[in-house]
Amino acid sequence: MHVVKVALAGLGVAAQVMYLPLLARRRDLFEVTDVCDLDPARAEATGRLTGARPHADPLEMLGRGGFDALVVLTAGSHGALVAAALEAGFAVLCEKPLAYSRAEAEALRADERLMVGYMKQYDPAVRRAAALLAGRAVRHLDVTVLHPADEAQLAFARVRPSRPAPEALAPWLRADEAALDAALGPDAPAAARSLYAGVVLGSLCHDLALLRTFGGPPVTVDHAAAWDGPSLEVSGALRRGRYGLRWHYLPGHPAYRETVSVHHEDGTLELVFPSPYLMNAPTVLTSSSPDGAAEVRAVHRDVSEAFELQLEAFHALVTEGTPPLTGLDGALADIVAAQQIIRAVAGPSVGGEARDA
Repeated sequence: MHVVKVALAGLGVAAQVMYLPLLARRRDLFEVTDVCDLDPARAEATGRLTGARPHADPLEMLGRGGFDALVVLTAGSHGALVAAALEAGFAVLCEKPLAYSRAEAEALRADERLMVGYMKQYDPAVRRAAALLAGRAVRHLDVTVLHPADEAQLAFARVRPSRPAPEALAPWLRADEAALDAALGPDAPAAARSLYAGVVLGSLCHDLALLRTFGGPPVTVDHAAAWDGPSLEVSGALRRGRYGLRWHYLPGHPAYRETVSVHHEDGTLELVFPSPYLMNAPTVLTSSSPDGAAEVRAVHRDVSEAFELQLEAFHALVTEGTPPLTGLDGALADIVAAQQIIRAVAGPSVGGEARDA
């Protein structure tokens, strides 16, 4: 099997906890040749660990080349870096979100070499649920996320922080702010900007991707409210049926828990997701269906790791051109939905693209 030479941009939590261990596990598919972080010490330490060439500037790394594909794991909006990588001829796996603004995403133009990283779409429980749904009409799709502090979820991982110099970080932060200006308008309140970037596109977007998987993207956002915590609730119409989303940041909650219930005309599919940082912890799928006058409940657990299955799909994209579950169109749909949510929460205080989303 062809081994893909891959570079990583961004060596924070996602790289240290998920991607680097899984890429080391899957040497049959990938060879990590280059690693990059704005903190040169973090890049050099990772290079010593992996045998990869270290870089402190992702654009410089793209210019040097010597690899087939790029995995983008940096913080903030990824639009500019993804555009540069595609322009340079590399296939790209970009962790969510693809971008903060529609303009960034639309500037990429449809490119078949782009995969956007929504690992829950590759979770074996999600794939089985989608197969069981098999075109049945969704009456209601319900999501609740209980999100403890990241520090509590990551205590086991011994993550080594990156400490980039302010002058190295500054241009990327300015680009993020410009993208948020385009998305929400320059006068959008700080709370709306934080909710949009940190909560909706930073976490709830996984559930927008699950909406697309099971019932298609939201047709409307009829109600959205946010309150201290933050907590966020959203409801509206799907193409067939309705949805409700609830997301709560609960710093002291004992464990991350995400519950997705799909009620259809013949029963219910319930998925309970563990913390995404726990490799090979199974998502539990419980399906309920009728059997005459009785109810039959079946429980499905599969310890196959969703991030690893996503990497297998990326390998298939690079080597065979197999389309990903989310490319540019899906990512753009999620950005539009995120802007509709913030417009519904903040009203006329937001402008930019969200005003017309």
